[in-house]
Amino acid sequence: MSETAILVGASSSWARALVKISPYTFSAIGIAISIGVSVLGAAWGIYITGSSLIGAAIKAPRITSKNLISVIFCEAVAIYGVIVAIILQTKLESVPSSQTYAPESLRAGYAIFASGIIVGFANLVCGYVILPIYLYIGTKKAMSALTRQLLPQRWQS
Repeated sequence: MSETAILVGASSSWARALVKISPYTFSAIGIAISIGVSVLGAAWGIYITGSSLIGAAIKAPRITSKNLISVIFCEAVAIYGVIVAIILQTKLESVPSSQTYAPESLRAGYAIFASGIIVGFANLVCGYVILPIYLYIGTKKAMSALTRQLLPQRWQS
């Protein structure tokens, strides 16, 4: 009974499971993470900056179009994730079924998987980091615009 348990435990290790998964599966998961998490980061950034933009537009309506650059930066994060996913997709190559689990094929699958994860989560962090950057730059612009609105005679040229 103990020999059977040892064999079952040895055959269910994570290393064996990872080696038995097709490299194409790892590649596809990495590409999907690249797109999906990048879009989540962009959506998070748009949510953060969009709500701030609405509040700023209520206080000073004439600066609304100037602050849209923050939303454009967030959309660029999503576009970057899609572009990287397209580039990773072009790196996939067809190999014979006898070479599917060769070390070179496994390395390529893991590399595309890691690239997708790195790009996806870097873009997610970008969506989160946009808030402090927006608050730093946006607060200065908003205060300047509010000052100009409150004291228009001083700022007229």
